[in-house]
Amino acid sequence: MANVSHTRGDISSHPDVSEMRERYARMLGGRDVSLLDGPVFLLGLYCAASPWIVHYTTSQPALVTHNLIVGIAIGLLALGFTRAPERMYGLSWAMCAMGVWMIIAPWIVGSSPDAGVVINNVVIGALAVILGLICAGTAAKSAPTA
Repeated sequence: MANVSHTRGDISSHPDVSEMRERYARMLGGRDVSLLDGPVFLLGLYCAASPWIVHYTTSQPALVTHNLIVGIAIGLLALGFTRAPERMYGLSWAMCAMGVWMIIAPWIVGSSPDAGVVINNVVIGALAVILGLICAGTAAKSAPTA
């Protein structure tokens, strides 16, 4: 009977071992910001749910839709950061822009927002700007030089 069991061998004699090690290092190299994926996702989740948490669904219907859409967009950015970090961290600057937009949105999208709505959006926006800057800074620091 033929031996069909596969034994683990030493791959150090493999002709492509150096290329395989470099590829493996490149794949793991883009994960410097992995600790930020969770907070960015949670920020997007809170942004989407904030109209119901802060209870302004009836007083600011346009802002409800706005925060839901922006929250989903931030959550999708976080999922993209997790799935393809080497491609997505360039969009960290977009998250900064979304944060600035969240800060000014109560006055542009909303109508006569009260203090709770303004504080809610300013905090969400400030956190988005801070997390976006951290992601962008770390991605720029870990970018390979040619």
